[in-house]
Amino acid sequence: MTMKSSRSLTCLLLSLSLFLTLSSATTILFQGFGWDSCNKQGGLYNSLKSSVGDIAKAGVTHVWLPPPSQSVSPQGYLPGKLYDLDESKYGNEADLRSLIDEFHQNGIKCVADIVINHRCGTKQDGRGIWCVFEGGRSDGRLDWGPHYICSDDTQYSDGTGNHDSGEAYAAAPDIDHLNPDAQQGLIEWMNWLKSDVGFDGWRFDFAKGYAASVMKIYMEGTSPNFAVGEIWNAMSYGGDGKPNYNQDEHRYDLANWANAAGGAIKAFDFTTKGILQAAVEGELWRLVDPNGRAPGLIGIMPQNAVTFVDNHDTGSTQQLWPFPSDKVMQGYAYILTHPGVPAIFYDHYFTWGLTEGIAELAAVRTRNGITESSSLNIMAHDADIYVAMIDGKVIVKIGPRYSVGNLIPSDFKVATSGQDYCVWEKQ
Repeated sequence: MTMKSSRSLTCLLLSLSLFLTLSSATTILFQGFGWDSCNKQGGLYNSLKSSVGDIAKAGVTHVWLPPPSQSVSPQGYLPGKLYDLDESKYGNEADLRSLIDEFHQNGIKCVADIVINHRCGTKQDGRGIWCVFEGGRSDGRLDWGPHYICSDDTQYSDGTGNHDSGEAYAAAPDIDHLNPDAQQGLIEWMNWLKSDVGFDGWRFDFAKGYAASVMKIYMEGTSPNFAVGEIWNAMSYGGDGKPNYNQDEHRYDLANWANAAGGAIKAFDFTTKGILQAAVEGELWRLVDPNGRAPGLIGIMPQNAVTFVDNHDTGSTQQLWPFPSDKVMQGYAYILTHPGVPAIFYDHYFTWGLTEGIAELAAVRTRNGITESSSLNIMAHDADIYVAMIDGKVIVKIGPRYSVGNLIPSDFKVATSGQDYCVWEKQ
């Protein structure tokens, strides 16, 4: 073997070792804000900075921060000047950089909320339409005109752009993501957020607003440490108003999107959320599919699933699709012991008084090395009880039935418990 071949083999083995290490690591995401966090006294960034230690104690590896740019809406989801980080209602650019540095010092990576499907104009064109965009820099980056808007967004477009490659968004101009100049400008902006501001990864808002093939371009152009997309589609419901038992179409939509986007990006597991919040209402039999697997995305593609109980849209003060409030800890007992990447919600952790219970469940996950691809053996599933073993090391029970019969081996001991849930660890 030549010296050159030896070096190549060594590099290959090191790369493989790094991949295996990263893929086998326990990952826990923390959403660092709620819908009203933009009103936080003194700014959310400064408030979070004093809580980094508390977040780190839960074994959190990544924190999802709110949209950082100037925005028409205080929450940040109607952005305009993308490079302007001083006009955010969460704090100024210096505050953000300081917060990111504090998280990094505690071993936590930072995920930016990327809102690029749509954008608000800061000036009117000759027609009197708000469709002239300013990037927020003196060098003209991301200074765009109506040509960068999808031609079928007739409220704002001048008709020269491409048709929308995804779903329409009525509240603001739909950006033409098939425009190569738009793609390059957004990639440059995201890479600036990484290399200069300090972000490590992305959460893509309204990701179904443009083609998965475009998402693949953004992923390849920015190489994030972690990325997850919001693909929130309606589940199928029966005449009783409850979700149908079989949600395969819903979860395969998520899986197919992740694959079409290149396979590296994850998707929020809305399927698991919808099934889980119905199941805890006395229908825990829902938590297994006909093949004995978990019924959500985590049952077919766990390595690409981010599970959650609620977020700033579904819960918080919006309450668009909330988890039953008296059963939230059952939800966390499930997602923090199961495959996929679990996400802890700011409101639950800091304002609901659930800090200790959530942290104890997260500690079990970290201590036992549960990962996104851990094995799952569902041991019982009835109306009032669900029991599952993960990696042969952890057993979780949720539901009001107290007795678990002889399901728990003698070498398993209780690690943590609460109202209608219990977790055991192998000794």
